[in-house]
Amino acid sequence: MTNWVIDLDGVMWRGSRAIPGSTEAVAELIERGDRVVFCTNNSAEAGTQKAARLVEDGLPEGVEVVTSADAVAGLVRPGEVALCLGGPGLRRALRDAGAEVHAAAEELPLDPHGAPVPIDVVVVGLARDADYTQIDRAAATVRRGARLLASNADATYPGTDRLYPGCGAILAAVETAAGTSAEVAGKPHEPMAEVLRRRLDGHGVVIGDRADTDGRLAQLLNWPFALVLSGVTTADDLPVDVPTAVVAEDLRTVVDTHADWSGRSPDAAPEG
Repeated sequence: MTNWVIDLDGVMWRGSRAIPGSTEAVAELIERGDRVVFCTNNSAEAGTQKAARLVEDGLPEGVEVVTSADAVAGLVRPGEVALCLGGPGLRRALRDAGAEVHAAAEELPLDPHGAPVPIDVVVVGLARDADYTQIDRAAATVRRGARLLASNADATYPGTDRLYPGCGAILAAVETAAGTSAEVAGKPHEPMAEVLRRRLDGHGVVIGDRADTDGRLAQLLNWPFALVLSGVTTADDLPVDVPTAVVAEDLRTVVDTHADWSGRSPDAAPEG
């Protein structure tokens, strides 16, 4: 059995459009008994929502999805008060971790003395409704002493028709205004790698469309990396600066030509 860690945006779909052949390829892996875990830096929606979409696309019930919200929630201690500049998926993960969560889009409640309630940690994720007020509120809270965490630092993510600003674009504004750097949890950082290690035993392969996140994650796990050109990275961006076992047009091609990764070293692709 091989473990497959597969990205979503740019590998399974682009925006609202499924990438042809990807669902069928994953279904074949699952049917033959391989373990598939989807791993995404997009924290805007909960993993359960993403899993439901995969099932709607044709995968069996029970597909596993790990998001950067899961990784960053592991850095927040139960009982801490968090200010969240991110989507509902991130807020849900923080609440599930035992934090008291306040959205950056809302005015902070006041204590009995009329001051904003103390905040232990500011958590930044992809927030498509982010505005100046939310960035200001997050940065000011960090300057008052709150820790700064981020679900990921991706500059962009692939939509149906083009690239859109990612969490990293919002995070850069908060970091600049706060005068500090965030601890980042998602790919390719250690908190995400640890989430995957706890779920998966043995050898595996990482498939993604970004060398700087998916490829670096593969390096951290000491697994081979298959780069697909169906998302952020294009043929014009080659070669990339991380060890890459396979470069393919899409996930369907990877599965068709390099399905047996058992026992291979990180920089070696299977024969075929």
